[in-house]
Amino acid sequence: MNAGLMIPLLVYLAVMIGLGLWLGRRRSEGGFVQDYFLGSRSMGGFVLAMTMVATYASASSFIGGPGAAYRMGLGWVLLAMIQVPTVWLTLGVLGKQFAHIARRVNALTINDMLQARYQSPLVVLLAGLGLLAAFVATMVVQFIGGARLLETVTGLSYQSGLMLFAGAVLLYTLVGGFRAVVVTDAVQGILMLLGTVVLLAGVLQAGGGAATMFAELKAIDPGLVQPQGPDGFLSMSFMLSFWVLVCFGVIGLPHSAVRCLAYKDSAAMHRGIIIGTLVGAVLMFGMHFAGALGRVLVPELTVPDKVMPTLMLTVLPPLVAGLFLAGPMAAIMSTIDSQLIQAAATLVKDLYLNHLCKTQPAPAVIKRASKLVTLTLGLIVLWAALSPPEMIIWLNLMAFGALQAIFFWPLVLGLYWWRGNSTGALASMLTGAISYSLLLHFGIKPLGLHAIVPSLALSGLAYVVGSLLTPPPSPEVRTLFGR
Repeated sequence: MNAGLMIPLLVYLAVMIGLGLWLGRRRSEGGFVQDYFLGSRSMGGFVLAMTMVATYASASSFIGGPGAAYRMGLGWVLLAMIQVPTVWLTLGVLGKQFAHIARRVNALTINDMLQARYQSPLVVLLAGLGLLAAFVATMVVQFIGGARLLETVTGLSYQSGLMLFAGAVLLYTLVGGFRAVVVTDAVQGILMLLGTVVLLAGVLQAGGGAATMFAELKAIDPGLVQPQGPDGFLSMSFMLSFWVLVCFGVIGLPHSAVRCLAYKDSAAMHRGIIIGTLVGAVLMFGMHFAGALGRVLVPELTVPDKVMPTLMLTVLPPLVAGLFLAGPMAAIMSTIDSQLIQAAATLVKDLYLNHLCKTQPAPAVIKRASKLVTLTLGLIVLWAALSPPEMIIWLNLMAFGALQAIFFWPLVLGLYWWRGNSTGALASMLTGAISYSLLLHFGIKPLGLHAIVPSLALSGLAYVVGSLLTPPPSPEVRTLFGR
C-alpha cells in the first residue's frame, strides 16, 4: 500500500464525513423531511452549479468515459463534448417552472411534482418503482468506480476499496442529508476541476506535447485520430443516439431535476447555468482528452476503466497524485450521494408518508425511517457491486436510458402542455419502460440507433395519444401549472 497516496485520500474522506456531521447538526426551521431531502431550498448560484455538474459527472464520466476514449481515441473526446449543455438544458427547461410550482405545492421530490400535476397515485407508484430500479443500477456503477479507483492507485484489494468507499459515502449521507450532499458536491466539484486540469497538464508534459502524442496515436492506430474512431465505430447513428442519451435526454434524469426544486431564487439559477456550463465544459474535455492521450503513455492496459488512476500514478508525484485522486473520487461520490438521497426520498416521502401511512408519524419516527432506508439501499448496492463488469460505462448508459424513457415526457410535457393528463403520463411511462427493455434485451437497433431514441419517440407518442383520448386535467391543475 502506498502511504503517500493513502494519507491524503484518508484525510479527504475524513473531511467529507466531518462536513456531513457538521451540516447534519445545522437543521433549519423547515422540519426534518424538508431539510433532509431538499436542504430547505437554500442553494445559491455557485453551489447549484457545482452540485449539478458534480451530480452529472459520475464514475462514468471520470472512469468509464476516459476508458472509452482510451479505446476509441480522439473521436470519443469530440463525442463527449455533446454533454456540455446539460446544466443549461436542465435548468433552462425545468428550472424556473419547477421552482415556482414546487413552492406552491410544497413539493420536496420529483414524485411530489408528478402527484401535483397528474393527481394520480398510480403515476407516483410507477415512477417510484422505475426510479428505484434504475438508481440501484447507477449506484452500483458508482460503487464499482470508486472501488476500482482505490484498487488501482492504493494497492488495496477491490473488496477493501469497495468497503472503504461505501462506508464514507453512507456515513456523510446518513448524517447530513441533502444539505450535506449539495455542500460536499460543491467542494468535490472544485476538486474535480483542479484534478482534471493538473492531470491533463501532467499527461501533456510527460508525452512531449499534444502534437507529438497525436503522431504516436496515429502510429498505434490511424483510427484513434479520426472522428469515426477505430473501424468506424462512431457512426452517425451512434452519435445521434449518444446526443439523445447524454445531452437532450438528461432533462429527464430525476436526480438532476430535483436540483430545480432546491435553489434559492432566480438569480441563483441564472448564475448556476453560466458557472455550471463553463465548469462542465472544462471537466468533459479534460477528462476525456487525458484518457485518449493515455493510450500513448500506458498502452498496455487490459481494463480501459483504469486509465485515469493509472495516469495519475504515472505522471504525478505520489503526494500530488494522492491529493488529486480526490478529483475522480469526488465525481463518483457526488453522484451516488445524490441518487441515494433521492431513492430514500422516494421510499419514505413519496410511497410511505404520502400513500401507505394512514396517520402522520412522529418526527423522530420519520427521521429513523429515513436513515434506515438510506442505509439499507446503500448496503443492497454494496452487495451488488461485489462482482463488477469490465467496462462500467455501458451499464451506466443503460440505467440513464431507463430513467429518461420513464420520466422525460411526463416531466417536460407536464410543464409545457396543458392538455397532458394522468392517462397520457401512465401510457408514456409504461411504453417507454417496456419498449426500452425489449429493444435492449433483444439487441434491436432501428436504423442503427440506440434503444433510447425509438423508446423516447414511442413514449412521447403514447403521452400525446393517451392524453387526447381522455378528459383534460381539472381546472385546478391547469391553474396551478399556469394554463
